[in-house]
Amino acid sequence: MLTKRIIPCLDIKNGRTVKGVNFVDLKDAGNPVELAKKYAATGADELVFLDISATEERRATLIDLVRKVAAAINIPFTVGGGISSIADVDVLLRNGADKISINSSAVKNPNLINEIAAKYGSQCVVVAIDAKQIDGDWIVHLVGGKVPTELNLFDWVKEVEQRGAGEILFTSMNNDGTKNGFANEALAKLSEIVNIPIIASGGAGTMEHFAETFINGKADAALAASVFHYQEIEIPELKQYLKNQKITVRL
Repeated sequence: MLTKRIIPCLDIKNGRTVKGVNFVDLKDAGNPVELAKKYAATGADELVFLDISATEERRATLIDLVRKVAAAINIPFTVGGGISSIADVDVLLRNGADKISINSSAVKNPNLINEIAAKYGSQCVVVAIDAKQIDGDWIVHLVGGKVPTELNLFDWVKEVEQRGAGEILFTSMNNDGTKNGFANEALAKLSEIVNIPIIASGGAGTMEHFAETFINGKADAALAASVFHYQEIEIPELKQYLKNQKITVRL
């Protein structure tokens, strides 16, 4: 069994880490550089940095902050938010990102996935997908979950894989911030239809939720924010718990 990864997520707005529920009611969750240092030191496998208002505000990602976070950690670092061209990717990789995450721009210009994969390799491309279950269908949303599309989650995931994405970061908008568990049924279906790793996001509230998403959701990694930021779950204890559940993790 491949090692399952635990990934804290820094959602960034105005240079601070924030967290909301169902993509709204954002609250301050701390200094991103300090949080990043702590997570790297306490056993996080990777770190994700999402500049959540960059697309909506039509600006590039906060390069200076990316550089500071990258300098503070020694684990793989994924950066997303406001990336719409190869030039944007180039700047981020030069300033410390190991992978980049694209979401709205991938839907608007799917060829961007092909271009990034061709230039930097599939391992560099994470396609983030925010989807909401509406009347039984999972619908892809853009601009931090504010704009619904016509796209079905499962069709889009297949296309994304064919275009060269190396990984999928799937956030269930229904589960986000609720702490009621991940969208394991959708996750299990995703892992059946594609052969690239799936990162589960949205809904972590207890250590059991992580075990459930690895076992029932067949996720390759689990991403969470508030449970880590507010110290409701500490990563070393979480990993020990998962190991006791016979889930392979890096201790």
